[in-house]
Amino acid sequence: MNNNLSMGAKTTDKVCIKAEKVSYIYHGHNSHNQVKAVSDVSIKINKGEFVTILGRNGSGKSTFARLCNALLIPHSGVICVHGLDTSKQDNVWEIRRLAGMVFQNPDNQIVATIVEEDVAFGPENLGIEPDEIRNRVEDALRIVGMTEYANHAPHRLSGGQKQRVAIAGILAMKPECIILDEATAMLDPVGRREVMNVIKRLNRNEKITIVNITHHMDEAVYSDRVIIFDKGCIALEGHPSEVFSNVSKIKGLGLDVPQVTELFFRLNQLGYDVPLDVLTVEQAAIYLREYSSN
Repeated sequence: MNNNLSMGAKTTDKVCIKAEKVSYIYHGHNSHNQVKAVSDVSIKINKGEFVTILGRNGSGKSTFARLCNALLIPHSGVICVHGLDTSKQDNVWEIRRLAGMVFQNPDNQIVATIVEEDVAFGPENLGIEPDEIRNRVEDALRIVGMTEYANHAPHRLSGGQKQRVAIAGILAMKPECIILDEATAMLDPVGRREVMNVIKRLNRNEKITIVNITHHMDEAVYSDRVIIFDKGCIALEGHPSEVFSNVSKIKGLGLDVPQVTELFFRLNQLGYDVPLDVLTVEQAAIYLREYSSN
Protein backbone atom coordinates (compact mmCIF):
# COMPACT_ATOMS: atom_id res chain seq x y z
CA MET A 1 0.00 0.00 0.00
CA ASN A 2 1.17 3.47 -0.86
CA ASN A 3 1.91 5.26 2.42
CA ASN A 4 1.21 8.78 1.16
CA LEU A 5 -2.18 8.82 2.87
CA SER A 6 -1.52 6.39 5.70
CA MET A 7 -2.20 7.84 9.12
CA GLY A 8 -0.16 5.46 11.25
CA ALA A 9 -1.14 2.67 13.65
CA LYS A 10 -4.59 2.68 15.22
CA THR A 11 -4.38 3.92 18.77
CA THR A 12 -6.57 5.36 21.48
CA ASP A 13 -3.84 7.27 23.33
CA LYS A 14 -4.29 10.43 21.28
CA VAL A 15 -7.47 12.49 21.28
CA CYS A 16 -8.77 13.53 17.88
CA ILE A 17 -11.82 15.59 18.94
CA LYS A 18 -12.57 16.77 22.46
CA ALA A 19 -15.72 18.70 23.43
CA GLU A 20 -16.06 20.07 26.95
CA LYS A 21 -19.46 21.36 28.13
CA VAL A 22 -20.32 22.63 24.65
CA SER A 23 -23.58 24.46 23.95
CA TYR A 24 -24.91 26.10 20.81
CA ILE A 25 -28.05 28.22 20.43
CA TYR A 26 -29.86 29.08 17.22
CA HIS A 27 -31.34 32.59 17.44
CA GLY A 28 -34.59 33.50 15.69
CA HIS A 29 -35.84 36.90 14.63
CA ASN A 30 -36.40 37.98 18.23
CA SER A 31 -34.77 37.30 21.56
CA HIS A 32 -37.60 34.97 22.64
CA ASN A 33 -37.22 32.69 19.62
CA GLN A 34 -34.16 30.62 20.57
CA VAL A 35 -33.38 26.94 20.22
CA LYS A 36 -30.62 25.30 22.23
CA ALA A 37 -29.47 22.79 19.63
CA VAL A 38 -26.55 21.43 21.69
CA SER A 39 -26.67 21.60 25.46
CA ASP A 40 -23.65 21.13 27.74
CA VAL A 41 -22.21 18.23 25.72
CA SER A 42 -18.87 16.62 26.57
CA ILE A 43 -17.41 14.05 24.15
CA LYS A 44 -13.95 12.63 23.54
CA ILE A 45 -13.23 10.88 20.22
CA ASN A 46 -9.90 9.12 20.04
CA LYS A 47 -7.59 8.87 17.05
CA GLY A 48 -8.49 5.86 14.92
CA GLU A 49 -11.99 5.42 16.33
CA PHE A 50 -15.09 4.84 14.22
CA VAL A 51 -17.90 6.70 15.98
CA THR A 52 -21.50 6.83 14.79
CA ILE A 53 -23.78 9.63 16.00
CA LEU A 54 -27.51 9.00 15.82
CA GLY A 55 -30.60 11.01 16.65
CA ARG A 56 -33.95 12.05 15.24
CA ASN A 57 -34.39 15.33 13.37
CA GLY A 58 -33.64 18.30 15.60
CA SER A 59 -31.65 16.23 18.10
CA GLY A 60 -28.48 18.30 17.64
CA LYS A 61 -26.31 15.73 15.90
CA SER A 62 -25.67 17.75 12.72
CA THR A 63 -25.07 20.90 14.74
CA PHE A 64 -22.45 19.00 16.71
CA ALA A 65 -20.80 17.89 13.45
CA ARG A 66 -20.53 21.49 12.27
CA LEU A 67 -19.10 22.52 15.61
CA CYS A 68 -16.36 19.91 15.18
CA ASN A 69 -15.41 21.40 11.80
CA ALA A 70 -15.46 25.05 12.98
CA LEU A 71 -18.41 25.79 10.69
CA LEU A 72 -20.15 26.81 13.92
CA ILE A 73 -18.51 28.16 17.07
CA PRO A 74 -19.83 27.14 20.52
CA HIS A 75 -21.69 29.76 22.54
CA SER A 76 -20.18 28.14 25.61
CA GLY A 77 -17.64 25.41 26.21
CA VAL A 78 -14.69 24.41 24.04
CA ILE A 79 -14.12 22.03 21.13
CA CYS A 80 -10.56 21.11 20.18
CA VAL A 81 -9.49 19.14 17.09
CA HIS A 82 -6.04 17.65 17.65
CA GLY A 83 -5.53 20.24 20.36
CA LEU A 84 -6.62 23.20 18.19
CA ASP A 85 -9.42 25.33 19.66
CA THR A 86 -12.15 25.76 17.00
CA SER A 87 -13.02 29.23 18.32
CA LYS A 88 -9.59 30.62 17.34
CA GLN A 89 -9.76 32.07 13.83
CA ASP A 90 -6.11 31.28 13.15
CA ASN A 91 -6.86 27.55 13.63
CA VAL A 92 -9.82 27.26 11.25
CA TRP A 93 -8.11 26.17 8.02
CA GLU A 94 -5.85 23.66 9.74
CA ILE A 95 -8.88 22.25 11.61
CA ARG A 96 -10.75 21.84 8.33
CA ARG A 97 -7.76 20.07 6.81
CA LEU A 98 -7.41 17.77 9.81
CA ALA A 99 -11.15 17.07 10.06
CA GLY A 100 -12.59 16.99 6.56
CA MET A 101 -16.36 17.05 6.18
CA VAL A 102 -18.60 15.22 3.71
CA PHE A 103 -22.12 16.61 3.42
CA GLN A 104 -25.49 15.13 2.54
CA ASN A 105 -25.60 16.36 -1.06
CA PRO A 106 -22.38 15.55 -2.98
CA ASP A 107 -23.28 18.08 -5.68
CA ASN A 108 -22.69 20.85 -3.15
CA GLN A 109 -19.03 19.77 -2.78
CA ILE A 110 -18.16 19.25 -6.45
CA VAL A 111 -16.47 22.32 -7.92
CA ALA A 112 -14.80 21.09 -11.14
CA THR A 113 -15.93 19.56 -14.42
CA ILE A 114 -13.45 16.65 -14.31
CA VAL A 115 -13.15 14.20 -11.39
CA GLU A 116 -9.37 14.44 -10.96
CA GLU A 117 -9.52 18.25 -11.05
CA ASP A 118 -12.17 18.22 -8.35
CA VAL A 119 -10.03 15.99 -6.11
CA ALA A 120 -7.05 18.31 -6.71
CA PHE A 121 -8.98 21.43 -5.64
CA GLY A 122 -8.23 21.15 -1.91
CA PRO A 123 -4.48 20.50 -2.18
CA GLU A 124 -4.16 23.32 -4.72
CA ASN A 125 -5.70 25.73 -2.21
CA LEU A 126 -3.17 24.52 0.35
CA GLY A 127 -0.34 25.51 -2.00
CA ILE A 128 0.94 21.97 -2.49
CA GLU A 129 3.51 21.42 -5.27
CA PRO A 130 1.99 20.10 -8.56
CA ASP A 131 3.89 16.78 -8.49
CA GLU A 132 2.71 16.12 -4.93
CA ILE A 133 -0.87 17.03 -5.89
CA ARG A 134 -0.76 14.55 -8.75
CA ASN A 135 0.44 11.81 -6.37
CA ARG A 136 -2.24 12.66 -3.82
CA VAL A 137 -5.03 12.67 -6.40
CA GLU A 138 -3.97 9.29 -7.80
CA ASP A 139 -3.65 7.87 -4.30
CA ALA A 140 -7.02 9.20 -3.14
CA LEU A 141 -8.89 7.95 -6.20
CA ARG A 142 -7.29 4.52 -5.83
CA ILE A 143 -8.31 4.28 -2.17
CA VAL A 144 -11.98 5.08 -2.89
CA GLY A 145 -12.04 2.87 -5.98
CA MET A 146 -12.57 5.67 -8.52
CA THR A 147 -9.31 5.58 -10.52
CA GLU A 148 -11.05 4.58 -13.77
CA TYR A 149 -13.30 7.64 -13.48
CA ALA A 150 -10.45 10.17 -13.13
CA ASN A 151 -11.25 11.87 -16.45
CA HIS A 152 -15.04 11.60 -16.21
CA ALA A 153 -17.46 14.47 -15.66
CA PRO A 154 -18.78 14.32 -12.06
CA HIS A 155 -22.35 15.14 -13.12
CA ARG A 156 -22.47 11.86 -15.07
CA LEU A 157 -21.69 9.77 -11.97
CA SER A 158 -24.17 8.05 -9.66
CA GLY A 159 -24.87 9.48 -6.22
CA GLY A 160 -22.63 6.91 -4.52
CA GLN A 161 -19.81 7.60 -6.97
CA LYS A 162 -20.12 11.35 -6.38
CA GLN A 163 -19.81 10.83 -2.63
CA ARG A 164 -16.72 8.69 -3.20
CA VAL A 165 -15.25 11.57 -5.23
CA ALA A 166 -16.12 13.97 -2.39
CA ILE A 167 -14.34 11.65 0.06
CA ALA A 168 -11.32 11.47 -2.29
CA GLY A 169 -11.18 15.28 -2.29
CA ILE A 170 -10.98 15.21 1.51
CA LEU A 171 -8.38 12.41 1.46
CA ALA A 172 -6.12 14.40 -0.87
CA MET A 173 -5.76 16.96 1.93
CA LYS A 174 -4.37 14.24 4.24
CA PRO A 175 -6.93 14.47 7.04
CA GLU A 176 -6.69 12.82 10.43
CA CYS A 177 -10.48 12.58 10.65
CA ILE A 178 -13.47 12.49 8.28
CA ILE A 179 -16.85 13.70 9.49
CA LEU A 180 -19.81 12.50 7.41
CA ASP A 181 -22.93 14.58 8.00
CA GLU A 182 -25.72 12.29 6.78
CA ALA A 183 -23.61 11.60 3.69
CA THR A 184 -25.72 8.58 2.67
CA ALA A 185 -29.15 10.17 3.26
CA MET A 186 -29.78 10.91 -0.43
CA LEU A 187 -28.38 7.64 -1.76
CA ASP A 188 -30.09 4.43 -2.84
CA PRO A 189 -29.06 1.15 -1.10
CA VAL A 190 -26.29 0.49 -3.65
CA GLY A 191 -24.82 3.98 -3.18
CA ARG A 192 -25.04 3.67 0.61
CA ARG A 193 -23.21 0.37 0.50
CA GLU A 194 -20.47 1.85 -1.73
CA VAL A 195 -19.86 4.76 0.63
CA MET A 196 -19.99 2.64 3.79
CA ASN A 197 -17.49 0.15 2.32
CA VAL A 198 -15.12 3.05 1.58
CA ILE A 199 -15.30 4.60 5.04
CA LYS A 200 -14.88 1.22 6.74
CA ARG A 201 -11.73 0.64 4.67
CA LEU A 202 -10.43 4.14 5.46
CA ASN A 203 -10.81 3.46 9.15
CA ARG A 204 -9.40 -0.06 9.04
CA ASN A 205 -6.58 0.35 6.49
CA GLU A 206 -5.69 4.05 6.52
CA LYS A 207 -6.33 4.48 10.30
CA ILE A 208 -8.46 7.58 9.72
CA THR A 209 -10.86 8.57 12.47
CA ILE A 210 -14.47 8.38 11.27
CA VAL A 211 -17.40 10.32 12.72
CA ASN A 212 -20.55 9.24 10.89
CA ILE A 213 -23.74 11.21 11.55
CA THR A 214 -26.66 9.21 10.16
CA HIS A 215 -30.33 8.21 10.36
CA HIS A 216 -29.56 4.66 9.23
CA MET A 217 -29.25 2.28 12.17
CA ASP A 218 -27.59 -0.43 10.07
CA GLU A 219 -24.63 1.89 9.42
CA ALA A 220 -23.88 2.00 13.14
CA VAL A 221 -23.32 -1.70 13.73
CA TYR A 222 -19.72 -1.61 12.46
CA SER A 223 -18.68 1.29 14.70
CA ASP A 224 -16.43 1.19 17.72
CA ARG A 225 -18.92 3.42 19.54
CA VAL A 226 -22.43 4.78 19.11
CA ILE A 227 -23.58 8.11 20.55
CA ILE A 228 -27.29 8.97 20.50
CA PHE A 229 -28.33 12.61 20.73
CA ASP A 230 -31.74 13.75 21.97
CA LYS A 231 -32.84 17.34 22.59
CA GLY A 232 -29.23 18.53 22.30
CA CYS A 233 -27.88 16.12 24.92
CA ILE A 234 -26.29 12.67 24.91
CA ALA A 235 -29.02 10.14 25.67
CA LEU A 236 -27.06 6.91 25.17
CA GLU A 237 -23.43 6.05 24.49
CA GLY A 238 -21.43 2.84 24.20
CA HIS A 239 -20.51 -0.08 21.98
CA PRO A 240 -23.20 -0.81 19.35
CA SER A 241 -24.19 -4.12 20.99
CA GLU A 242 -24.57 -2.36 24.34
CA VAL A 243 -26.54 0.60 22.97
CA PHE A 244 -28.89 -1.33 20.68
CA SER A 245 -29.75 -3.87 23.37
CA ASN A 246 -31.73 -0.98 24.96
CA VAL A 247 -34.48 -1.47 22.38
CA SER A 248 -37.33 0.04 24.40
CA LYS A 249 -35.31 3.12 25.33
CA ILE A 250 -34.18 3.69 21.74
CA LYS A 251 -37.75 3.43 20.51
CA GLY A 252 -38.74 5.90 23.22
CA LEU A 253 -36.25 8.33 21.64
CA GLY A 254 -38.09 8.07 18.34
CA LEU A 255 -35.49 5.83 16.69
CA ASP A 256 -35.42 2.32 15.28
CA VAL A 257 -32.85 -0.41 15.87
CA PRO A 258 -31.08 -2.51 13.21
CA GLN A 259 -33.48 -4.95 11.54
CA VAL A 260 -31.79 -8.03 12.98
CA THR A 261 -31.93 -6.56 16.50
CA GLU A 262 -35.63 -5.79 15.96
CA LEU A 263 -36.24 -9.43 14.97
CA PHE A 264 -34.54 -10.79 18.09
CA PHE A 265 -36.37 -8.24 20.26
CA ARG A 266 -39.72 -9.50 18.95
CA LEU A 267 -38.69 -13.13 19.45
CA ASN A 268 -37.80 -12.24 23.03
CA GLN A 269 -41.23 -10.65 23.53
CA LEU A 270 -42.83 -13.86 22.26
CA GLY A 271 -41.06 -15.79 25.02
CA TYR A 272 -37.96 -17.06 23.21
CA ASP A 273 -34.76 -16.85 25.24
CA VAL A 274 -32.66 -15.00 22.67
CA PRO A 275 -30.06 -12.24 23.17
CA LEU A 276 -30.88 -8.61 22.39
CA ASP A 277 -27.37 -7.58 21.37
CA VAL A 278 -27.38 -9.30 17.95
CA LEU A 279 -26.65 -6.68 15.29
CA THR A 280 -25.89 -8.34 11.97
CA VAL A 281 -27.23 -11.15 9.79
CA GLU A 282 -23.91 -12.98 10.28
CA GLN A 283 -24.24 -12.87 14.08
CA ALA A 284 -27.87 -13.99 13.85
CA ALA A 285 -26.96 -16.94 11.62
CA ILE A 286 -24.28 -18.11 14.06
CA TYR A 287 -26.64 -17.87 17.04
CA LEU A 288 -29.56 -19.59 15.27
CA ARG A 289 -27.32 -22.46 14.15
CA GLU A 290 -26.19 -22.98 17.75
CA TYR A 291 -29.78 -22.59 19.01
CA SER A 292 -31.19 -25.18 16.57
CA SER A 293 -28.44 -27.73 17.35
CA ASN A 294 -29.23 -27.76 21.08
